[in-house]
Amino acid sequence: MTPRQADSATRSATDLFRERLDNMLNQRHALYRLADLIEWSVFDREFGALYCPDNGCPGKPMRLMVGLQYLKHCYGLSDEAVVSGWVENPYWQYFCGETYFQHVPPVDPSSLTRFRQRIGESGCEKILQVTVSAGVQSKAVKAKDFKRVTVDTTVQEKAVSYPTDSKLLNRSRERLVRLCRKAGVRLRQSYARKGPRTLQQANRYGHARQYRRLRREVKRLRTYLGRVVRDIERKTADSPGQQAVFAEELALARRLLSQKKDDKHKLYSVHAPEVECISKGKVAKRYEFGVKASIATTNKSNFVVGGMAVPGSPYDGHTLKTALAQVRRVTGTRIDEAFVDKGYRGHEEVETTVYISGQRRGIKTQRLKRSLKRRQAIEPIIGHLKADGLLGRNFLKGTEGDQVNVLLSCAGHNLRLILNRLRLFCLEKGTRLGAWLRRYPAPHGLSWLPALSMTA
Repeated sequence: MTPRQADSATRSATDLFRERLDNMLNQRHALYRLADLIEWSVFDREFGALYCPDNGCPGKPMRLMVGLQYLKHCYGLSDEAVVSGWVENPYWQYFCGETYFQHVPPVDPSSLTRFRQRIGESGCEKILQVTVSAGVQSKAVKAKDFKRVTVDTTVQEKAVSYPTDSKLLNRSRERLVRLCRKAGVRLRQSYARKGPRTLQQANRYGHARQYRRLRREVKRLRTYLGRVVRDIERKTADSPGQQAVFAEELALARRLLSQKKDDKHKLYSVHAPEVECISKGKVAKRYEFGVKASIATTNKSNFVVGGMAVPGSPYDGHTLKTALAQVRRVTGTRIDEAFVDKGYRGHEEVETTVYISGQRRGIKTQRLKRSLKRRQAIEPIIGHLKADGLLGRNFLKGTEGDQVNVLLSCAGHNLRLILNRLRLFCLEKGTRLGAWLRRYPAPHGLSWLPALSMTA
């Protein structure tokens, strides 16, 4: 017997004295029932090829990794919070495929990041597709609802502070100085003392609306950054290896120094250069910094069937064709009608009949009028995606992180809808059972009520 087989036999023997989770938990709990509705074997088939079977440490079970992603976006938690909460919640452990209660974290929180990077955008779309299938099984959505969808765009904000010229210039200088210390490059002057003081003075002048003095301080910060950039270029001129180390940071610094007030593609964040400035016409928030996201829901049941990030802030009408193509992949259903707002005028979709808000031509039936009026129901769905999920502030890195966060936020919203459906179903069933018992009481008392309620 090999050491691994002996360890497995010992573990099986000790498990005889432990209680299984399915015997401990309430089997009518919504999360317990949701675990049985999700087809976990799909992820083994789809993601198994991404792992090497005979090299390195064995990978974690796919159900565990996908289940943690589901819980993270269903409850709007960080990677660290969902891993620490998993240890305390037996329902979460059963949802992720555990048989016995575990007392230690299953993975390091950084493993969730590497798992998202491994599966990519296509894998996250498969995770969303499985929630759509679970929604049909739980009757949270009907299959015929997929033929009529509503599409709208919003802004997925990035986890960046409000950008100002003074803040960006000082931040770029600090990052270059920190990189010089790591690479062993000795600068003539780092402005570690003058830079923060000048930034503080610029903030004070801006708060007091003394704009001439503010511009003077910003010019001084720009001078500090330019001197540091030129000093690094001189010190690394004869070293190709050091040039490669500083290439990315120097490119961002030069872009920041050369950009003008009226430039269209400005740099709004040093640590997230993909951030865009988007204006959606909101009164309370005129500008939002992130990426435009397209969301597609069913017109009747508000179930999310598509989500994608569209970098470059394109015109809404140019994103409709791609968004509907994704809905067809996720649902596997032909879309008959799509309802959009006036921002989609001039779209290029030809396979689906598109109705635009305020349209009167072609609206001949009362059903079409009601469906077009329900187009605005997607607005609170987007609000729930941002408030209850993680669409409102994206902490994932890069453009791929934008895509992944949109898809997983949509999957988390679908899980919340399914859980609400399962809770209401249990409540309605228990209420009907109680009413039936009051009308037809048992001849020998109600001692059999708990057993019946568990099997109802």
